[in-house]
Amino acid sequence: GLLALSSALLFGASTPFAKTLLGGSDPWMLAGLLYLGAGLGLLVVWLIRGLGFGNQHEVALQRRDMPWFVAAIVCGGVVGPVALMTGLALTSASVASLLLTLEGVFTALVAWIVFKEHFHWRIGSGMLAIFGGAISLAWTGTLVWIDSVGPLLIAAACFAWALDNNLTRKVSLSDPIEIAMVKGVVAGLVNVGLSLLVGGEFPGSDQLPLTLAAGFLGYGVSLVLFVLALRHIGTARTGAYFSSAPFVGAIIAVAWLDEPVTAQIVVAGLLMGEDIMRQLAARADVLAACDLVILPRIMFDHPDGVALDDVSLSVKAGEIFGLLGPNGAGKTTLINAMLNLVVPDEGSVRVLGR
Repeated sequence: GLLALSSALLFGASTPFAKTLLGGSDPWMLAGLLYLGAGLGLLVVWLIRGLGFGNQHEVALQRRDMPWFVAAIVCGGVVGPVALMTGLALTSASVASLLLTLEGVFTALVAWIVFKEHFHWRIGSGMLAIFGGAISLAWTGTLVWIDSVGPLLIAAACFAWALDNNLTRKVSLSDPIEIAMVKGVVAGLVNVGLSLLVGGEFPGSDQLPLTLAAGFLGYGVSLVLFVLALRHIGTARTGAYFSSAPFVGAIIAVAWLDEPVTAQIVVAGLLMGEDIMRQLAARADVLAACDLVILPRIMFDHPDGVALDDVSLSVKAGEIFGLLGPNGAGKTTLINAMLNLVVPDEGSVRVLGR
């Protein structure tokens, strides 16, 4: 969870900072420059690593990953940031930050409904708390459409990023720096180009470096950590931990931008904060009560023959389990089954009780 929480800290801080940058850029240009800063910064990291520094063992993106990856870029790199920046222009930074907890709700729902990930009851009750907090923030006392445009746009951004999170999970075993770098460069160029087409302009020379730096940290480094978290703890759990990001943003907005602490923000903060505690409690319960890995008699047929035939094993917390065998013995297939990348023809796999 530390990777997801670190990712949340960086992204959460970027929201109120982006609010201060909106005065010098239109929302579309700002979204593009933030992603471009992420992509260019990570390109430098990627080039330095290519000289022999850092981890050299990450797997590059493959052709089969491209459909998932392109869809993730469209949802998370184009639709999401533009909706957020437009909504942020119509909403206070503290309210916008707390509304971003909806991303965790939508991420878990998509993971559960579309990708069939395990759905713990605590996640469901936490979603209700977050939804209640979002209603509290968006409610103005009367049903006035114009007052809801900002919150609705931020909710749309959250849904776009939820799709992005689940799509990125499909390629999360690939190099996280390459994933975030390509997504940043492509999304940045597309958004900047579209902004220029509709009359947008680059910010001043004093603001441009700040925008690119904020993008590198809040979108680039944050995304690398997020992809690593997806790899280790799955989409729904990562989204739950990432839900702490809005509280970071809200605290910074109140302390730095002198935004008022209203009753709506307090109620929403309490409701949404409850969800974070539920996720941590659920994680502790699962670790205490369940084996880490259980494979009860699984079978998997490969086009070249049977890859797994009546395999059973159980690995408990604290144990180290090694797989030894010649090429073609089924080691990779077994690991892929544990990671839910392939579905066994018979039997099932349980990891952390799921």
